[in-house]
Amino acid sequence: MALRWKFKTFDALSAAEMYALLRLRSEVFVVEQNCVFLDMDDKDQLCHHLLGYKEDLLAAYTRIVPAGVSYTEYPSIGRVVTSPQARGEGLGKELMEESIQRLFLLYGEGPIKIGAQLYLKKFYESLGFSQCGDVYDEDGIGHIPMIRFGKGL
Repeated sequence: MALRWKFKTFDALSAAEMYALLRLRSEVFVVEQNCVFLDMDDKDQLCHHLLGYKEDLLAAYTRIVPAGVSYTEYPSIGRVVTSPQARGEGLGKELMEESIQRLFLLYGEGPIKIGAQLYLKKFYESLGFSQCGDVYDEDGIGHIPMIRFGKGL
């Protein structure tokens, strides 16, 4: 089942959409991954938000980050998350493919840089990303910088 997408600037998000995306991020990044960190990092206001719905469930989410916010020279895709209630259906790949296409529409088909959780390296490589630096610790979880130079999917 394909997801139903909403793609909005921060100011265009409804209160219900904002609550749902913050709840999903907290459910996975704070509770499930047992990681105490401040999720609201003052970047959301500068980003576009991609919300993927499966019926009424917010099943998948990313934020599209312009260059100069997370990385000086590259736009990025961050806070990549799928709902525990919708896992095992290939939604992560669908989410990232949609995120890449939306980023290209906004910023052109140039390079994309991300900070990926180390255990997801092969997943991101399957989408055309390559490791471009050393492993680093972010909030107790190993991450790697990755970049995608290729156009299209």
